[in-house]
Amino acid sequence: MRQRDLIPFVALTFLIAWGILGLYLFAAEPMTRLFGRLTGSHPLFYLAVYAPAIAALAVVHRRHGVDGLRRFLSRLLQWRASLAWYAFLVIVVPLVFYLSALFKEGAWPTLFPFDSPAAYLVALLLMAIKGPLEELGWRGMALPLLQRSMAPIWASLVVGGIWAAWHLPAFLLSGTPQSGWSLLPFLVGTVALSVIVTPLFNGSRGSLLLPAIFHLQLINPLWPDAQPYDTWGFVAVAVVVVWLNREAMFTRRGAITTVVPARRPGPPHGTRL
Repeated sequence: MRQRDLIPFVALTFLIAWGILGLYLFAAEPMTRLFGRLTGSHPLFYLAVYAPAIAALAVVHRRHGVDGLRRFLSRLLQWRASLAWYAFLVIVVPLVFYLSALFKEGAWPTLFPFDSPAAYLVALLLMAIKGPLEELGWRGMALPLLQRSMAPIWASLVVGGIWAAWHLPAFLLSGTPQSGWSLLPFLVGTVALSVIVTPLFNGSRGSLLLPAIFHLQLINPLWPDAQPYDTWGFVAVAVVVVWLNREAMFTRRGAITTVVPARRPGPPHGTRL
């Protein structure tokens, strides 16, 4: 992959998502008549959410073919990381939501706001096949390409800015999850989340699995809706994460820059497996 591949990736990502949402903004009546009202569960909304993944897969396929896609997706199987990061995902992320809920009237929920474990698992599955797939693009392609020319902290801010801007049309449409959120805290929070996930990504040697789990934890339906207070909680977490990883965040040394892993060498000619 070349760094300039970032341009078609970003262009296609915005073309798909903004194209769909833009049609609902500027041609609402015919789009609603043809496809129905746009909601967070509408297939076209899912397609917009999948835009970063679709764009990344398209660019990888163009450059490396089917074999490259297989090697790119193999990063979803990379699970090795320090126990501290797993503790962060399992303990710290939900803790931010619950502590933030203390500041929002009526946000503190029952410990299990579902009728049954099965109902929760269905809700979690629906979330798992939505937002986490964005990571194929944001951390799968954009972050490693940017880290070829800038330190992780600056790459984080650039990806965070693009990620935040990509969400903007969803705030203008009624029926989307973002339509009920505060815009400025969301934009700030998205950049903060981008900063947090970067050392997780680099520390796991470019894993796509761990950023996807992080993304799923952010939208886990079990946590209370503490927006916008959870935003400021994650901003504080981002500051701490940068401080703890300050040596790695401000230098390109150790930053992951690989999008498509190299082929593993096969057995010597004439040998049998």
